[in-house]
Amino acid sequence: MYNFRTDLADERNTVYKKINNLQEVEGIEVNEEEFNNNIKMTKIIVVDENGEKSLGKPKGVYITIDINNLHIAQDEEIENAASCLSKELKDLIQKYSDRSSEILVVGLGNEYVTPDALGPKVISDIDVTRHILNYMPNVLEQGTRPVSAISPGVLGTTGIETVEILKGIVENVKPKLLIVIDALASRNINRISKTIQLSDTGISPGSGVGNKRNEISYNTLNVPVIAIGVPTVVDLATITDDCLDIFIGKLQEGR
Repeated sequence: MYNFRTDLADERNTVYKKINNLQEVEGIEVNEEEFNNNIKMTKIIVVDENGEKSLGKPKGVYITIDINNLHIAQDEEIENAASCLSKELKDLIQKYSDRSSEILVVGLGNEYVTPDALGPKVISDIDVTRHILNYMPNVLEQGTRPVSAISPGVLGTTGIETVEILKGIVENVKPKLLIVIDALASRNINRISKTIQLSDTGISPGSGVGNKRNEISYNTLNVPVIAIGVPTVVDLATITDDCLDIFIGKLQEGR
């Protein structure tokens, strides 16, 4: 399997096609859609073992949402991006749970390391309802979904594999669905903090930067896992390789 140096299925598909001089990859379905010239959504479906082997990703759905000029986006553009993300996330949630099923939201990463702090920071903004429904259900609207949240830390600070922590929580809390949020690696610096990936196959923390930990998925937890990730890092070797490609290209052009 190729060392893609990226967690994004979209980039893995592009790299694989380029290396093998292909127009399409067997076992992969790709659908693209654009919104207002500022938002592009690419849905990649890995349908069989050929696709798994090619991209190094398990069978499932991978949705990449690219947002142009997010750092200077106006309120309306941000709202449009949020609506796009919300719709796709709702569709995935409805695929694996009903409106009353309990959800556990997990923020992966180290809150003391800026590029890895996405998960813990998101957890602080989650509206948790499980405890309120247990002790004061009358203060919430009828039909409110029970939601709990946890930021389990990282192996380097806890000494415990994240999946081991989550197994204990899942065994006791018994959620019907996990939503896992993590920082990702990209091979394109222009995608840093401008791209969001959703998938229904879980996640392997650290896989994009060669520090792969035990996967968090249905296979390990016996609960469906939706992963949400945003690229925050690019491998230095990737940047160097891209610079050399540009340099060689300019030499070939005679500049």
